[in-house]
Amino acid sequence: MKNISKFVLAIVAILLVTVIGHAFTGSAGGAVSFAATTVALPVKNQLAEKEMIKQLRHEHTWASEIRSKQSWVNNDTIKIPKRGAAPAVLINNTNYPIVKNNRDDSHVVVSLNKFDTENTIVTKDELYALPYEKVNDVQMQHRETLEDETMEYGIWGLAPQEDDEAENQFVLETTGENDGTGRLKLTTKDLRTLQAKMNKKGINKKGRILILCDDHVSDLLEEDRKFYTQYHNQTEGVISSRYYGFKIYEDSTTPEYDDVALTKLAYGSATVGRKSSVVFHKGSTAKAAGTVTRFARPAELDPENRENTIGFRVYHIIVAYGVEGSAAIISGKA
Repeated sequence: MKNISKFVLAIVAILLVTVIGHAFTGSAGGAVSFAATTVALPVKNQLAEKEMIKQLRHEHTWASEIRSKQSWVNNDTIKIPKRGAAPAVLINNTNYPIVKNNRDDSHVVVSLNKFDTENTIVTKDELYALPYEKVNDVQMQHRETLEDETMEYGIWGLAPQEDDEAENQFVLETTGENDGTGRLKLTTKDLRTLQAKMNKKGINKKGRILILCDDHVSDLLEEDRKFYTQYHNQTEGVISSRYYGFKIYEDSTTPEYDDVALTKLAYGSATVGRKSSVVFHKGSTAKAAGTVTRFARPAELDPENRENTIGFRVYHIIVAYGVEGSAAIISGKA
């Protein structure tokens, strides 16, 4: 009797292993394959979403300077604290007891920006003909595109709308030589001018990040041998850790400003403006990611078209707060 029971259990075990093996390899009939797809897809989505969050760390870029404030995020909004009044400082005090005051803090709630990719389809016929795994490659491309777009939108948001020194928002024009196209080059004197303006307003000297546009990088490479050396010896995206009080990065996607009014153009505007370099203070800037969702439909669930469909949605923000302000240096005109 015991031998018969062992034999029956062995047969059941073999059948289970066979069914499970077919479910993961997809070599069984349509019904088993369909069951495997419905179970495996949520797992694939979770893995892809975790990879997306890793990608949004923006390593070795200016955005890596910004502190992540995930603890401030709830339901795809970010609660930004605003400090109350700073305490008065008493020098050589002789009056006791010392005055006690409450600090009344507040906060501002801001919705995270929603970034959706358009869906990409990959047909079964393509997968059969191609020598590489196109679905994985498409997914990687979506991640890279969202990383770039969140950074570009972030730097646009950090740049000042217009010159307003009372609010620590500075917009300066370059004053160097004509580069032959009517554009005035950026000079180290321009950087010293901005540095002096920020110093005069009492903006913290530690934490100033300058993101140079391509033209302004070229200008400084021509003018300053020290900058040239630092540029060619840069590590992990940082051109210089201290250059006239700024930590220097470069980015080709800095915002443009209206040619006449010198106000920041709308994001994605078709109007051609003047390119800028941007300064922000990392001590009063935050970044955070909210919900990350992978939208996917495998070809097995699309019997009409036999297409795999993939898209992503990400909630993300890069935002300035506090009183440290920001600045833009735009190319002057001859």
